[in-house]
Amino acid sequence: MMSSSTTSKLHLGGLFLLVLTFTATAQVGFKCGSSSTKSRCQALVGYVSRNATTLSNITTLFGLKDLHSLLGANSLPLNTTANRAVAANQTIKIPITCSCINGTGTSDRGPIYKVKAGDGLDHIARNIFSLLVTYQQIAAANEIPDPDVIEIGQTLRIPLPCSCDAVEGAQVVHYGHVVAPESSVEMIAGEFGTTPETLLKLNGLANPKALKAESVLDVPLRACTSRVSNTSPDYPLLVSNGTYTFTANNCVQCKCDSSKNNGTLQCEPSPPEIKVHTWSQCPSMQCGGSHNLTLGKSSSSSSSSSSNSCDVTTCAYTGYTATAISTVLANESTCPVGTPQASSPPSDATKISLQQSKFLWLLNLALILCALLW
Repeated sequence: MMSSSTTSKLHLGGLFLLVLTFTATAQVGFKCGSSSTKSRCQALVGYVSRNATTLSNITTLFGLKDLHSLLGANSLPLNTTANRAVAANQTIKIPITCSCINGTGTSDRGPIYKVKAGDGLDHIARNIFSLLVTYQQIAAANEIPDPDVIEIGQTLRIPLPCSCDAVEGAQVVHYGHVVAPESSVEMIAGEFGTTPETLLKLNGLANPKALKAESVLDVPLRACTSRVSNTSPDYPLLVSNGTYTFTANNCVQCKCDSSKNNGTLQCEPSPPEIKVHTWSQCPSMQCGGSHNLTLGKSSSSSSSSSSNSCDVTTCAYTGYTATAISTVLANESTCPVGTPQASSPPSDATKISLQQSKFLWLLNLALILCALLW
């Protein structure tokens, strides 16, 4: 039976030396901005539970405000229940707020884990948080002088890796992906719609052979462009392709489908079942002007100079303040990406020019025929 002094502290013991051999997990935080700037954004990490669990347990473990943010990140229907089963080794994308400080990005102030009997830093990093962090990173983030000693009941901040940087000039959602055994840079690039060259450069890998199993790879996911102002608390509003999120104190739902609307983020009022935060009720989401549109609604653009049936005027989301939601009337194309758009009808000047060309062509033909007959 363990003494009280033994149960009050947990020792890694022999595991401490063993962990030192796992150089593949000696991962530092993702690069994020310059050392002189600070930024925040939304990012994702891939969590793989070693045992069967539920969405509710995952929501609690990562300290998410509500289940809906988890559903959106994984493209699950809003009516999915919290007790939905998650199979062992199934990947669930976790939405996190990323904070970039001193050139490194980590999750902002969380998640928070409370040490239990039998825990050790390596166990917490490896088995609880599925290698998304290393024990060294947990020790550094919590200023633990001796990683071999932690106390039962002690609260630990788990510094998940992330970034807010643009990649190759484009805004992306950075995704922390734990490299599986037998995986390769080419396989990962194909799975997430990027290129091996991009992954190598972004992660500072000299060549594909430098990829290590159990390391966390920074994978850029394509994100929709948005009209959110840089003065809005949710700027930059980054949503990866095929997913959705809630913003403006849960009053607005935004979806990303890069094949539609030229890859522009589409936002609308949240469904009634979504609980509003901070505000007692959602403020007006009406656009001004003659169209009399509410957020997310569109009307066909009418113009004498254009017959493009894809052109619409949409009431678009641009951000929020402490008391209001901002919108703007925006011209958009609803044609699928890559679809040829209808050309504008010829102007009167163009019609006259075409008629003159036809007359000259007929005149030349008549002269040629006369010359042949003569």
